[in-house]
Order: sequence, then C-alpha cells, then structure tokens
Amino acid sequence: MADQAFLNRSATTIMISAMSILVLNGPNLSRLGKREPAVYGYQTLDDINRGLVESFPDVTFEFFQSEDEGALLEKLFHIEDKGGFRGVLLNAGAFTHYSIALRDAISGVAIPVVEVHLSNIFAREEFRRTSVISEVCVGVISGFGANSYHLGVRSLLGISSKQ
Repeated sequence: MADQAFLNRSATTIMISAMSILVLNGPNLSRLGKREPAVYGYQTLDDINRGLVESFPDVTFEFFQSEDEGALLEKLFHIEDKGGFRGVLLNAGAFTHYSIALRDAISGVAIPVVEVHLSNIFAREEFRRTSVISEVCVGVISGFGANSYHLGVRSLLGISSKQ
C-alpha cells in the first residue's frame, strides 16, 4: 500500500484547499502494473495516485478503489453527503460497460464526474466500446495511459473555475 502520508491530508489542509477531488477506481485497477502491462502500462495505481498529488499540489485528493460495485456507489453517495468535493475522477473498469446502478448513481449526484480510461476503449474489443456511464458524466478521457487521470483533473479544475 502507498504511503498514507500522501493519501491522507490533515483537516486543516482540506479546509483551505481550493479543490477536493475523489479519484474513484473500479475492479481490476488494483492490479495495474501486473495485469496486461502492454495494454494498461507498468505503473501501479499507487504510482498514478502519487503522480496526481505531486502534479497538483493545490488539490486535495481522496483515493478509493474497490472490486465491489456497491462500495463504489456508497463512496459516491458518501462524498456528496459529506460535502466539500468539487469533482470525481472515475475509472469504473469493467463496470463502465454494464453497470446501470453506477450510471444511476452518477446521474443522481450533483458532483461533476469525469470518466477516465487508461486504454482507448473505442479502439478495443467491441464490448469495450460501449460505456453506459458516459451519458451521465461531464466528459470522457480515454487512451492516454496514466496521463488520462492528469487530463481528467485538469478538466475538473476547468469546470470548477466556471462555477
């Protein structure tokens, strides 16, 4: 597990942060760096998270990954109820292609959600080309490896500056 120091910020930091973002990751993303590195790269999820913290020092991140669909829904609802979050970066993994429950949860919260994917899902197998969540997300970034997450954060920063 990654150093908790970079994942957990103090309450003081959260209160003065201009932007808090939840980075929400679905099934199999815990296996990054090991699972099909030719497709998904050699970076681990902890590497990607650390890169976000280092690249965006003025943003407070909360990171959450689960293999369980219900846990992702609960986390999304929890951060809306908790308040203070300006956006969600979501790599739903396989749930992208079939989770109506996740789609409904995204459409039911007022927080902007940006869908991200490491690989270009539109250039892969036919079943991966359909995203049931795209319609309820503010945008989709796909195919730029770990940089998809960075582009997603930039998108959320741009959206929040217009609010």
